[in-house]
Amino acid sequence: MATNQKETVIIGAGPGGYVAAIRASQLGQKVTIIEKEYIGGVCLNVGCIPSKALITAGHHFHNAQHSETFGITTSNVTLDITKMQEWKDTKVVNMLTRGVEGLLKKNKVEIIRGTATFTDKNHLIVETKDGSQDLEFKNVVIATGSSPLAVPEVPFGGRVVDTTGGLNITELPKRLVIVGGGYVATQLAFAFNNFGSKVTILEKEDSIINFFDKDMVKLVKKSYAEKGVDVIEGVNITKSAQTDDTVTVTYEKDGKEESIESDYVLVSVGRVPNTSKLNLEAVGVKLLENGRINVDESLRTGVEGVYAIGDITPGPAFAHKASHDAKIVAEVISGKDSIVNYKTMPVAAYTEPEVATVGLAADEVKGNKEYKVSKFSLAGNGRALSLDANEGFVRMITEEKTGKVVGAQVIGVSAGDVIAELALAIELGMVAEDISLTIHAHPSLGEAVMDTAELAMGLPIHM
Repeated sequence: MATNQKETVIIGAGPGGYVAAIRASQLGQKVTIIEKEYIGGVCLNVGCIPSKALITAGHHFHNAQHSETFGITTSNVTLDITKMQEWKDTKVVNMLTRGVEGLLKKNKVEIIRGTATFTDKNHLIVETKDGSQDLEFKNVVIATGSSPLAVPEVPFGGRVVDTTGGLNITELPKRLVIVGGGYVATQLAFAFNNFGSKVTILEKEDSIINFFDKDMVKLVKKSYAEKGVDVIEGVNITKSAQTDDTVTVTYEKDGKEESIESDYVLVSVGRVPNTSKLNLEAVGVKLLENGRINVDESLRTGVEGVYAIGDITPGPAFAHKASHDAKIVAEVISGKDSIVNYKTMPVAAYTEPEVATVGLAADEVKGNKEYKVSKFSLAGNGRALSLDANEGFVRMITEEKTGKVVGAQVIGVSAGDVIAELALAIELGMVAEDISLTIHAHPSLGEAVMDTAELAMGLPIHM
């Protein structure tokens, strides 16, 4: 087998891999990207993007039935789940993945479709449909992402699906049990509820989405209760059983055994890094106990020329973390003295209402007199009122002495978008007055950020 000489090889074409490939090429490197399944990775194909498409479709279906507030009454509203899935796949997912492939080609990135395995720290074997290729590389970036974590008591198969199966479901369940209460689980609970499913969440921890401040979680739970979603926390699942038509999950809570029957069970309890089949032993890269690859602040693995980014490294498994890593690692390989900076990495969940946080959390600084916490209710925001979405708030955490913005939370409509301005403020070391002096369009949700800044200054207009 002939050996092909490569400069920089990227393994995986997800939001980490394809971004690294494009940026490395822009910086003058000759880049080859290897992808065994999806251009765009899990995120674009069976994760972030299709889940938001389903959430949006759920909102439209629910709103079509419940718009009496606006003086709009409709009847005979129906859902064609096949047509919805067709829209999701063709108009959203396929359009984005084709776009990413086009960007790779435009930036002169060589694409090899196949499965990569290391033979040593400078060589890979890639198995493709046309046979094997031996690649010798100068640099390699491992960006292989992650896969759904299984629950032994509720094994995948039949009517037990992972998030990929849940997003591609063609039979709307009348009853759906979701095992897990993290980012994806809580979002999909609202989506299926809006489609008309009776949803129950089973969470082993004391609280769902417990990485957000308690008052934010409280509002999400309130919304669940109003919409008829049951949230059962602190459970220990012991077993499950399937028939042709149902799944029964048995669990313990407070010392009592309970069972719940549903049409489907969607398991979303986290993800595991895709590192076990790379033969990293041949490279000399050692794995942490959780299967992730330890890296320094420049994404180096400790083996010369070998880097790792995204889900397979320590930290949260976010697409935007992977993309940030990707740009940094491309710069490092190109000789720049670059390091990752996660202090302004936002966290968002597209629940109802949406929740987002960046920097220091309110629960984190509670009782600490070095910080000031300022909260502005969306009930005082004209745009939120006009959207009939005035539940929620913008919160800003500033240093008491300097007024410097060091943390923020948003709960409410478009929280995932609104949080970006606050992340930028933290990144630039801005003080509250900088935000207050920035003219915001009226009426807009962004004005709530300005109002929060003025509150932090002690000069509120709309309170």
